[in-house]
Amino acid sequence: MGNPLLTFWYRLFGPGPKAGQRPGSAGARPPVEVLAPRGAPREQATAAVFLVLRRMRPPLIVLVVIFAVSVLGLMLIPGQGPDGQPRQMGMLHAFYVMAYTATTIGFGEIPYPYTEAQRLWLTLAIFLTVVGWAYAIGTLLALVQDREFRRAVALQRFARKVARLREPFWLIAGQGETGRRLGDALDARRRPFVVVDPSEARIAELDTRSYHADVPGLVGDPANPGHLIAAGLEHRHCAGVLALTEDDRTNLAVTVAVGLLRPDLPIVARTLSRQIAEQMESFGSAAVINPFDLFGDRLRLALQAPAGYQLIEWLTGIPGDPMPPRGVPVGPGRWVVCGYGRFGQELTADLRRGGLEVTVVDRGATTSADPSVLRTDEPEDEVMVLADARGAVGLIAATDDDVANLALIAAGRRANPGLFLVARQNAPANEPLYRALSPDLVVVPPEVVAHQVLAYLGSPVLLRLLRDVADRDEAWAEKMVDRLAHRCGTGELVTWQLALAAADAPTLLPWLRTGQARLGDLLRSPHDRELPIAAVPLVLVRDGDELIAPDDDVILAEGDELLLGGQPGARQDLDNVLLDEATREYVLHGHEVPSGWLWRTLAAQRAARTADGVSAGGRGPGPG
Repeated sequence: MGNPLLTFWYRLFGPGPKAGQRPGSAGARPPVEVLAPRGAPREQATAAVFLVLRRMRPPLIVLVVIFAVSVLGLMLIPGQGPDGQPRQMGMLHAFYVMAYTATTIGFGEIPYPYTEAQRLWLTLAIFLTVVGWAYAIGTLLALVQDREFRRAVALQRFARKVARLREPFWLIAGQGETGRRLGDALDARRRPFVVVDPSEARIAELDTRSYHADVPGLVGDPANPGHLIAAGLEHRHCAGVLALTEDDRTNLAVTVAVGLLRPDLPIVARTLSRQIAEQMESFGSAAVINPFDLFGDRLRLALQAPAGYQLIEWLTGIPGDPMPPRGVPVGPGRWVVCGYGRFGQELTADLRRGGLEVTVVDRGATTSADPSVLRTDEPEDEVMVLADARGAVGLIAATDDDVANLALIAAGRRANPGLFLVARQNAPANEPLYRALSPDLVVVPPEVVAHQVLAYLGSPVLLRLLRDVADRDEAWAEKMVDRLAHRCGTGELVTWQLALAAADAPTLLPWLRTGQARLGDLLRSPHDRELPIAAVPLVLVRDGDELIAPDDDVILAEGDELLLGGQPGARQDLDNVLLDEATREYVLHGHEVPSGWLWRTLAAQRAARTADGVSAGGRGPGPG
């Protein structure tokens, strides 16, 4: 049941997010005022026109001079009429003759046969115009191949695409591996986005990926505020900025630009430096993600609470990814970390803060002054002997070389088959190698950032839930995962927020005010109300208080907010309940109501005839 056209119309023209709320959360709305690009971007958008005029000015002047001199000569050289009398060609005739001559049309000798002098002059004019056209065409071809001209044309085309956007979009600064994963995730969720990246190859790749809509991409420097403005930073439909380049200083520059030009916009920035992270957080409310630090916390959770780690990964999963497998807890013991760069240092610090003993081995001269770091250039098997891998419970291959990490994992497995093996994957192309070696856990920094960014794009309630999951015990997490898997399956899981308020769900208010609005009744399937939709309520927010994993018997009230997780189709089913009267009556009360105008009319006429028949039968004469 349901009206898909009504749902589509509501999503297209329905109320958007309210001011001050995170885009993507319930009730969020972009700014109303139109903020037009100003300054350099506007000048750059018209640079192609001025560049054409500047480069083509000499050849156009040459053509005009040749044309003018040729016309003047035809007017001055006397001709001969049919009667043998000399005649001068007027300006109109001379211009007409040069027009069809210079364009190689060649109508003939008009209005009468030419004299020898006229033919000689016209021959000279033909060669001159050929030279002029060759000069103009050559200049035009050189202009088309000019790098600056092509860049100006691309910028102008890009600015037009951004100006035509009519729904909230995200500005992604950096189309590296993290940006690519986020772009795929946003497209899968039908959220438009705009990309700025200095690499022409990465921007060209946007046209080759199978996105649902055209993605505007600009080859530019994300640290340049002008390029950010051209990419829609001041566009009224800009929902937020994702600073995901591989350079921390560039991400800091993007954060500063957004904090000063659009402090109302949310921004998520990636960095590997704690100092830069502090600088980012000083500009507005930037959400800063350190993938190495983040994975250190997640690793401790994966080792001690595999079900909680599985739940977090599933709730923040990239669209299309199924439920991740659940690991097994790792007992207490010593860990071996191979590689002491920034990633290795973060992991070592997190493991030691968790009370674990760590042996660190680094190849060559380490950049750290830590005397506990073992330095060696020996082969991998000798490294395992040096680190006493036989007496350890886990091994982390944390170098920035995939071949070295794979060799370390293989050597660790040979030295101690019972080791819990963790490997860092640096290049996406090496994924088949890691899959073939099958360590217990693979760290992909871009994927870690993508999962966390998707959590930020969800809602503040989801972020608080993720922090709460880390503090819960394993039994609760296992129960929650089993509940989600039982109702939603083990495939892709999406989360969304629903506000039971007049602005978002006005048709539910009468039902909510009865005091008998069960949560389970709202989540009945519109196809068969005896079955639930493929969604589970994760959090119920009421008057600022949060109820985690509410039961189906919870009574809803006006003003409640729900965070739900389920299959992508479950959100459509719930939207049908909110928007379509027939679906709502069936789901909430079990009443079959005609859903179309024709069926409503026929049902009303039938009810009227039935009522008339009953009334007529009741007016018969009584006993005499």
